[in-house]
Amino acid sequence: MNQTAVQRLYLMQVGVMPEYRIPIVCALVQTQDGRNILIDTGLPEVIPEEASDFENGQDVVTQLASIGLNPADIDMVISTHYDIDHAGRHAAFTAAQYVVQRAHHLDATSNPRFAALRAEWDQPAERIRLVDGDTELLPGLTLIETSGHVPGHQSVLVRLPRTGTVLLTIDAVPFASSFTRDPQDDADTPDAESIRASTIKLLDLAERERAALVIFGHDEAQWNGLKLLPAYYD
Repeated sequence: MNQTAVQRLYLMQVGVMPEYRIPIVCALVQTQDGRNILIDTGLPEVIPEEASDFENGQDVVTQLASIGLNPADIDMVISTHYDIDHAGRHAAFTAAQYVVQRAHHLDATSNPRFAALRAEWDQPAERIRLVDGDTELLPGLTLIETSGHVPGHQSVLVRLPRTGTVLLTIDAVPFASSFTRDPQDDADTPDAESIRASTIKLLDLAERERAALVIFGHDEAQWNGLKLLPAYYD
């Protein structure tokens, strides 16, 4: 098996979009040398009126506390993108480095889609690491650029010592039904061409890596069957 510095992967459901039964989720990677790396942070503590279709559950800070971690214990936050259900608690992790695609961060500074959450993601520049394209953060943890849902969206590839390779598609492929090479009815979907390109990229990656598990960003049926914190994949 490929060498990996990753030891565990915890999955958390931190909220829901009740009308569509969509889980709101994030994850925690722990390394063999004791680092704690969050993948997204879920919804904000107070949901803005314009996002009233979301509903908080047990938030990421509370769930981390249940396994003995405080916000100061988080070394890094992988920010897949700045939508309200993915970056809502970024500011809680004041000791962490934030890792985001340069294209996404630069777009967000002038994109009204992300303005309501700016206080969370617009952290001091010295704490933001901007990356360009696919990037290996450490052995066993790789960022995969998957624009389409938004410019500079990123998915995450995790290589675990026992489970094997796990691919978190995040919002590049939010539902298992879309993880296909078949043509999609996407004529009315903004940036459909980029979404399809990123889907094919992830399909190719999953095949090449012989992924043991592909986790989709908002698939209720799948998330109901996954191990959730305090359980973990190792």
